[in-house]
Amino acid sequence: MFSAPRLEIETTLKDFLERISLNLSEISPDLTPVSAEITRFLATGKRFRPLFAYAGYLAAGGQNGGAQLKNLLKAATSLELLQACALIHDDLMDGSDMRRGAPAVHRYFENYHLENSMRGDKAQFGLSAAILLGDFALIWADQLINESGLSDEQLRRLLPLNDLMRIELIAGQYLDVRESAAITSSVERALKVARYKSGKYTIERPLHFGALIAGSSNETNSALTKFGIPLGEAFQLRDDLLGVFGDPETTGKPAGDDLREGKRTVLTAIAIENFSPSQLHAFNAHFGDLNISADHIAELRNLITEVGAPEKVETLIDEFTSNALQALKSAHIAEPSKPYLNELALMATKRKI
Repeated sequence: MFSAPRLEIETTLKDFLERISLNLSEISPDLTPVSAEITRFLATGKRFRPLFAYAGYLAAGGQNGGAQLKNLLKAATSLELLQACALIHDDLMDGSDMRRGAPAVHRYFENYHLENSMRGDKAQFGLSAAILLGDFALIWADQLINESGLSDEQLRRLLPLNDLMRIELIAGQYLDVRESAAITSSVERALKVARYKSGKYTIERPLHFGALIAGSSNETNSALTKFGIPLGEAFQLRDDLLGVFGDPETTGKPAGDDLREGKRTVLTAIAIENFSPSQLHAFNAHFGDLNISADHIAELRNLITEVGAPEKVETLIDEFTSNALQALKSAHIAEPSKPYLNELALMATKRKI
């Protein structure tokens, strides 16, 4: 169903990365590790965001073919660069070691510093380089939109939404940082983080991105919000489960990474609300310990499981997904888009990565 748009997205990304690599090499050969790392980082991925933009374009009556679709997919590929910016900075803030089965970007640059016997502190070098690569990715996202071939009118409709999406994303990142430092946990606050840090910029706003390019009405945008908001929250709740119980071979991240980082997710907030005093004491003894052992990760997982938190999160995922699919069924959008949106909903919530 998505093979043709996915191929266009991959081709656009490959061509763009080759061009920016050439541009950086013309500035200085010392920038070669920068272009090599962003190319490696973007070599894999689910491409959910541009695919949701594609589905939003169809929902607003966009034609499934021709030059306009090609321009839409070029612009939508910018969402992969926006996500790269978010992930690079997120891994840095969380102190994550791995991403997609390879060293996180700041760890890559730490290793680069070490291998080249450079002066100064390798951790500071890695931190600085990762911040700058994330900044590059954000700039490149804008560049892709500007070079996509969209008309002035399409850009006029799109750019305010693009700004809003980035504001919401970074606001969500800050709320996530703050939640990790808060004295108490809260399911309500964790849900808000899930909505703004991931849900909206993964599903709702990409849907609007494509729809606005097609010239969507307010009614269409509203229908996509009713579908996108609950689905985005279900998407992030699946991430919460994978961050604690996911298989490292599949997720590309160490087992129990969210426990090591002390992530205040909906899953951990539900668990904390249901712990006995002794369970809470045992949980707090190791939650957020960057040097946590495999045995203690297993202990924290068992505590979370004992109070039924995974089942409660699965129930929420089912509830949010059902709400999204019910909204889709009654949505006044172009009918040919509905099978695509239904399939994307299943892909987003039933995944193992």
